[in-house]
Formats: sequence, C-alpha cells, structure tokens
Amino acid sequence: MRMTDQIETWEQEINIDLSDIYTQIDQTSERNVAKVLDAFQEAGISKHHLVGSDGYGYDDEGREKLEQVYARIFGMESALVRPHFVSGTHAISAALFGNMRPGEQLVYASGDPYETMQSVLGLTGDEVGNFKEYNMDTHVVPLKKGRIDLSLVSAAISEKTSWVVIQRSSGYDSRPSITVDELGAYISHIKTHHPHVNVFVDNCYGEFVETEEPGDVGADLIAGSLIKNPGGGIAKTGGYIAGKTRFVERAASRLSAPGIGIEAGATGPFLHDAFLGVFMASTVVADAVKGAHFTAAMLEKAGFHTTPSSMTKRTDLIQAVHFGEERAMVSFCQSIQQNSPVDARALPVPGPLPGYDGNVIMAAGTFVQGASIELSADGPVTEPYTAYVQGGLSFAHVKIAVKRALATMLHHSCQKS
Repeated sequence: MRMTDQIETWEQEINIDLSDIYTQIDQTSERNVAKVLDAFQEAGISKHHLVGSDGYGYDDEGREKLEQVYARIFGMESALVRPHFVSGTHAISAALFGNMRPGEQLVYASGDPYETMQSVLGLTGDEVGNFKEYNMDTHVVPLKKGRIDLSLVSAAISEKTSWVVIQRSSGYDSRPSITVDELGAYISHIKTHHPHVNVFVDNCYGEFVETEEPGDVGADLIAGSLIKNPGGGIAKTGGYIAGKTRFVERAASRLSAPGIGIEAGATGPFLHDAFLGVFMASTVVADAVKGAHFTAAMLEKAGFHTTPSSMTKRTDLIQAVHFGEERAMVSFCQSIQQNSPVDARALPVPGPLPGYDGNVIMAAGTFVQGASIELSADGPVTEPYTAYVQGGLSFAHVKIAVKRALATMLHHSCQKS
C-alpha cells in the first residue's frame, strides 16, 4: 500500500474512533459561545465600543466594556485586557509583581515553571528586575507521578507565603495538564488549610477548552495571552489579567504606574480585533482541540507515543509527540512550516532562543507572529525529541498539515533505511 493510501485509511479509522469526542467538543463550543454572547449582551456592546482611543486613553468606554466582557466570561470581578502586554509571560509577571511584596514567598505548586517564567521568578539566570532583586522568594514544589502533591504544597506554605501559583498547561513537560475540576479541588484544599494564601492560575492555552474557567472554581487571579486562545486568531497582540478587583488593580499599577492603574492606556485599533477575537475564540479553540485529538491519533497510528493520548479529554491545546530521534522531529516540524499559509518557504532549523536553554526548533507559519492559537510545532531539540503541536485556526488545516507532515517524515525515514 502506498504511504498516502495508508494515511487515508488511518484517517477513516480515526474519524470513527473520535466521532463521539468530536461531538462533545462541539457541545462544549456551543455552550461557550452562548456564555460569550451573554457577556456581550449584558455589557451592551455597541458599534462605538469597537473604536479605540489615542493619547493617554482616558475615558475609553470600549476598553472598559471589553474588560467587563472578560470578567464575565472568566467568572471574575474585574479584568485588565490591554494591547500593552507583550506576551503571556508579561501579563503573568505584572500580576505577580503587582501582588507580591518584598519578604513574601510564592509557592509554585505545579512543578518546574516553563523557562521564561523561571527567569521572572529568579530561578535561573541573573536577569535585571527578577524576584530575587526584590527579595521575593519562590519555592517550587515537585510533582508526584506527574500530579500536584497537596501534602508537599502544604509543607511548603509558611506565614510568609502570600500566593500559590498553579500552571494549568503542561508547557514543555510530559506531565498531564490540569483540568478545571482538578483545579477546583486543589484551590479548595489550599484555601481550607491556608486561608491567608491566594491562588493564581496561569491560564495560557486553556481558555474555552472546557465550559468552566479557573475563576468559576475559586481562583483569585488568572492571566493569559491574546495571541493564544482568547484572541481567536484575530487579536494581533496583548494579554489579559482577571480576578478579584483589588488584585487586578494592583497588577494594573505594574502595567502602567501607581496612581494611573487601569485609568489610562490608548487602545488604537486594538478593540475591534479584541472583541471579534474573543467572540470567535470558542469556535476556533474547538477546531484546535479537534486538531489535537486528530494529531495524536494519526501519530499513534504511525507508532509514535503521544501525550496526552488521542482518547484523553483535553483541558488545553498542547499535544506532545515523542519522536525518539532528532531527524524525525525536525522533519515533522519543517513539514508543518511548509504546510502553513504564511512563510511556507521558510526552513526552521534548531537554534538558540531567548529564555530557553539549548537549541529549540520553532515551526509556525502564522498570520500573527508567535500566535499559539495558529498551527505550530516546536520544542527543545533534546531527548526524547518531543515536538509540541498546538493550535489551528481550522480543523481542516490541522488535518491537512499533519497528514502531509507525517507523509514527508515517513518518506524520509524510508529513504534513510
């Protein structure tokens, strides 16, 4: 049987195997669309709210309405949604620096943070302005068999602990991502046994994958990037913070300045894309989640190990594929690039990347630079040679790109043998 015929046969089998899962994803999407629509209607969004401001951005009614919508969607009192956040790490950093004080401790409950956050927290490197410079301590609690160990978290919490941080998505790690139900159980336990502690959730990659968000299960503060899930592939930049009003206001003082806080910040052309993006996000995320299941199933058919497996319920977009050798990983990522709508002729190669140790390959032919809601494949080029496949503005594009990437990789493998 020809390789392309084999892949088509696998796809037919996958469509049967995943049919119930696809239906469940569509149901989740419909509920989330309804939630977002209700938030728009409650805020009374009108055409003039889509027009941004200039200068200092004072009295920007559209910006205020957008933040009302985000607060409602994420089950929070307030939100800060701005184009001035350069990344998810920036939004998280503003949230934590705004709410931590010198001499206080942060407990990172979900194992090692991803590398850009390690720089912020002063765990690696000697970056100017990190936690260490402000005499703020970070205690990282190791996982137990890939799960948060609440006994170890409790042991790490002291009277100096003001915040516990939980990273919802696995990031560049093999651990399972944390479902909203699991988050709720963790948050309840922490608040019951340590009522002086607040809980922050890094919500990146998780928005709209489930029908509930961390704010619905007791999180005090969350943050994420608009060029991931909530921007719907339309927002071109920005990030958000949502939570209890006092915590959001403290974060705003770090984004702008004390005394200015949430009251200023011109939005220019940002508001139209931000409103449209968050309205479309539930649908786009659903297609990306279907794509993650499909990617796992197709690579499993070809004999590769995936995390999570194709039949595992999702709480984020990230799909890890363990290739076991550099050649296969690099070939797959390069083919994803070649089957992108933008920069398809570019050839990604392993190399250094700011914020990461060692070489990383990044394949992302995206309309918005670095947009993780668009289809991409990347990862550190070290054993076990794992590529992290994520995003996809349409399910059809994910299927086409993954099938072609697999065919190319298997073809190269046959040539090698």
